[in-house]
Parts: sequence; structure tokens; C-alpha cells
Amino acid sequence: MRSNLRYDKILADATIYDGTGRVPFHSDLGVIGDRIAALGDLSEAETADRISLSGLALCPGFIDVHDHVDFSAAHENQHELLEPMLRQGVTTAVGGNCGVSLAPIGEENREIQMAFYDFFIGQSQEDRIHWTTMNGFFEHLEDIGLVLNLGVLAPHGMLRMIAMGNRIALADRPAMERMKRDLEACLDAGCLGLSTGLQYFPGSASDTPELVELARLVRKYNGVFTSHLRSYNSNTIMQAVEEVLAVGREAEVRAQISHLFWAPNFGDRINPIFSRVVRGASWLYNKRPFPVPIDAATRPILDHVAGLIDEGMPVGIDAMPTAAGFTHMLAFFPPWSLEGQREDITERIRNPSTRAEIRRSIETGQAVWPHRDKDTWSMNLFKILGWGGVYIMSVVSEQNQHLIGKSMTAIGKEQGKHPFDAACDLLLEEEGRVLVFETATYPGDPFVELSLIPSLVDPNVSVVTDAILFGFGLPSHLFFDCYPKFLGLYVRDKGRLPLREAIRKCTSLPASQLQIKQRGRIEEGCFADLVAFDPARIRTRSTAMDPKHWPAGIEYVLVNGSVVVDPDGYHPDPRPGRLLRGG
Repeated sequence: MRSNLRYDKILADATIYDGTGRVPFHSDLGVIGDRIAALGDLSEAETADRISLSGLALCPGFIDVHDHVDFSAAHENQHELLEPMLRQGVTTAVGGNCGVSLAPIGEENREIQMAFYDFFIGQSQEDRIHWTTMNGFFEHLEDIGLVLNLGVLAPHGMLRMIAMGNRIALADRPAMERMKRDLEACLDAGCLGLSTGLQYFPGSASDTPELVELARLVRKYNGVFTSHLRSYNSNTIMQAVEEVLAVGREAEVRAQISHLFWAPNFGDRINPIFSRVVRGASWLYNKRPFPVPIDAATRPILDHVAGLIDEGMPVGIDAMPTAAGFTHMLAFFPPWSLEGQREDITERIRNPSTRAEIRRSIETGQAVWPHRDKDTWSMNLFKILGWGGVYIMSVVSEQNQHLIGKSMTAIGKEQGKHPFDAACDLLLEEEGRVLVFETATYPGDPFVELSLIPSLVDPNVSVVTDAILFGFGLPSHLFFDCYPKFLGLYVRDKGRLPLREAIRKCTSLPASQLQIKQRGRIEEGCFADLVAFDPARIRTRSTAMDPKHWPAGIEYVLVNGSVVVDPDGYHPDPRPGRLLRGG
């Protein structure tokens, strides 16, 4: 039967890793339209395009379930902005994470949302957003086309802003009803579930009962509840994980713990000592590596979740292979200082007395559970990591471009100011549009990255980029090399896990976590999202301070049967991606 078919493409002589973790096998693969039509010996079959993959591995396209690609996809030049994702083999992305997306937009509190986008993205969205509903946003994406497949989660932070503005308060009944109406509209439009950013304001002002009530609505649509945790600090991360698990149990909904990592927080006396020890150990390790206990904080979480999965609870985890997280600088400020309109926030930072009060909150605040009292917020990373652990990722103005890549400690010293005043002055100059890296030492530190290895090799943890791509500033190296780095460094060079298992963690596992159908596996009838690479050559060419390089070893990338990357380059037109709607 197969020999009688004519295939649009035949990928010949490949070593196929089917995405399930099974032993690879040698086969041809036939594509008709956007689907995998056949596996086996197709040497006699007819095709207009026979591509030899001799010596290459062929696997499903990588599925990145935690990123912010929806922001980039809204741009007409998305094919340029998202080229780094395609070049590293990502064929499917899920946006709307951390409780943030470009829809829905409320009329009454539109200005508050636009200010939040400015801060979170580092770029104004006012002139770009011409829709108000999630369905309107989806229609825009389908009108301009997509270079990769994209699913979107309904954003809890935006729902809360629409219903309550920028207030630190528990949701009353009218606010809950408004959030539920807007959430249902998002789910009706095709959102894959609900995303929360509980460490960010305004998500941090919510409580668990609010999340459970919203998640029960998600259950009706067979969606997923995902969460940027309320805390990643070592002293309260377990409570934060338990909160997400409690939502999953009480609402009977699939739960996803987003980008698992941990920040050391041992109290005011020990933190400064621990920070000096870590920096000293990092210096020694990078001179001559030595064994380090790496699983103190995350191992109990991974074991606990594994037990729940064995019992049948639908819960997943994802993680990033990097030593530095990234976000907007205002996220490190106490939530009370971020209430109200943009002008209110700016005035607090400008006014000497309230600036001093903000600094006192940072220096004297205690990040204790449940992180809802005035000075107990968990994202007080200026204090927990130290000023030397915050590095500038991007600014808008030309005059401050020279600060990109520098720590706040270095900037303060350069300007003759306390790092806090240097941070405040920079925020005023940039109108709040400052993105930063946060790390215990410095971006790209192999020593710090050791703490992620338990997550990266755990069978229940998928691999993600957290990408937010706009073509300016110093992007994270993950936007260019997440999957090649994982497969090249951790799998081949360090031998942390077999290649077939690593591919499962990048393909069928994330697909199952967010219930993305007919993707993430090489199987007849599945969509032809495919990556062909050389296992001996795949590696990153990026570094934390010089990320903008294509990886080595990725030879072909197909999205829905269309070749978008091959040895001749990048071919995004016509845009072959699809909007993935749930429900």
C-alpha cells in the first residue's frame, strides 16, 4: 500500500527517536500534507522531495510549554523574532504563562494593563493591541499567520486586573464573578487552561480559595492549571508547591509546576555568609570542578510529585537549563509600592520619603509564608540574592545601553550611589521598562547550574525556555540554545541520561502535561513536526553574555510538514504554524 502512495516528502535513512523513550529504530518517514503518513522502507515510493537523513537522528519537534511566545507572535515580524526558537528545533510553544498574556483587555483598567505590559515586556504595547477579548487576539494571530504552533493559557493576572485593578485585596464576590466570566470566555475561545503568576503582583494578592474556584471552571474544559509558584525560596518553596497541588486536588484539575528552581533563603544572619560561601565555591569550582551536593532543595519536591503521579494524580513540572532567571526589575519591589496607576508607582519611586520606605521594606522585610502581608513578599530578590545578583537584561534608552550586562552593585559603584538608588533612578529614566537577570552569582555560572540537574534529569520534568523575544537587549541564551544545550551538554557530554529519554522530556512529556494532541510523537497520523539533528555535533554556540548564535547540529526542522530550517537556512514563508485551541 505504501509503495502505491505518492508522498509530498520522504525523510530517508533516519535513526528515529519517536518521542516515547523507546529504543530508536532505522526507518524512512513519509509526509503527506501536514501529517506523518508512513514509517518503514519507502525506497520504492514516489515523492517530489526525498531528503537523506543518513547519520542523523529524527525526532518530534520540541514542545516548549512554558514561554511568552504569544507576545512575539503578535508582531507582524514574528518570523524574525521567533527565528531563534525554530533554529533550535522548537515547533510548538505555549504562551500566556506566569499569569500574563495580551488578552483579555478590560476597558475600565486598560491603562493599568498597558503599564504592566510596559514593565513586564520592556516595550509599549499600546499601539499594537486593537482587540479586547481572547478570541479577538486569536483572530489576530490567525490573520497574520504563525511560524510555529502556538497554544495560549488564560492569564490570571490579567483577569484580576480587569476585575479589581491594581489593588492588594482578596477578591470579593463581584470580582470573582467577573473573573469567572472572563475566564470562561478565554476557555471558550480555546485557551488550554489557566496560568497564574503567584510571585508577581497582582497575582500575589490572591489566596488559595480564589485559585480553586477558578480552577474548577478550568476542569469543565479539561484544561490545565499552571503556576509560577508563590515562592521559589528555599524556606517556603515546599508550601508553594503544596498550594498548587491543593488546587489540583480540590478542583480535580491537571496541575503544572512552572520552571522549578530554588533560591537560597536562610534568614538575615545566614544569607550574607551563605552568599559569600557560594561565590567562593563558584570561583573554586570553575577553576577545578569538585563534587557538590546538588539536590538539597528540589529533590524532596521531585520525589513527592513522583509519588503523587504514581498514585494517579495528574501533575507535571518543567524546568530551564540555565543559571539565571529573568523578569522585570519592578517585580523585586514590594507589592504595596506597585498599586494604582503608572503615575502612582513613578511618584513613589521619585519621592524621597516613599523611596526610603521602599528600601526599608526591602532591607527589613521577611519572606515568610503565605507572602501576603506588607513586607513578606517572596520576590524580594534584592535582599535574598544581593544587589550583585541582579544584572541588566534590557533597557529602552540609548543613553543606558552601556549598562546592559552589568550588575546593580557595579552600576551603583560606577555612579557613586547605593545600588537601590541606582535601580530607582534607572527605572525613572526608562519609565519602568527595565528587564533583569537574577542569579546567586552571575549569569552562565556552571556552579549555580548544578542545582538544576536533579530537575533536568527527572523523568517527570519537561524542558522549557521561558522565552520572551523582542529583538532588543541581552536575551537569555535559552532563547537560542535551550534544547541543543540540554541534548549536547547534559545528555551527550555529561551522560546524565540517555538520548531517547531526553527527547521524551522535550516532546511527548510536555505534550501530555498540557494535553496537546497528536504532537510530540513520531507515529502515523500525527502532525509532521520534526527535527533532524546530528547527535555527535549538536551543541550550543551561545554564552550568557554572548547568546545570539545559532546552535550546531540542527539540520532540518519541519512544522506541519513544511521545512522551515534546512542546511540552506531559514524558510518561514508561508507561515506553517497553527493556533492550538483547547476545549
